[in-house]
Amino acid sequence: MGISIWQLLIVLGIVILLFGTKKLRNLGGDIGSAVKGFKSAVKEGNDSANNQIEENDNKVVDAEVETKNKDKV
Repeated sequence: MGISIWQLLIVLGIVILLFGTKKLRNLGGDIGSAVKGFKSAVKEGNDSANNQIEENDNKVVDAEVETKNKDKV
């Protein structure tokens, strides 16, 4: 049981009658800008995470290693 194209067209017609095309256009623009903002925020988050990983890879750890020589008897 699926939704046919005729049922979708009837629902779309009712929605247009209730809200009008101007409100639907504004709603579509608002949703589009919200999705665009979300995508750019995700991209910025991934870029900053990658930059932090690269910075950690480039760090040099300065350490001294001491070895103990055991005298063999």
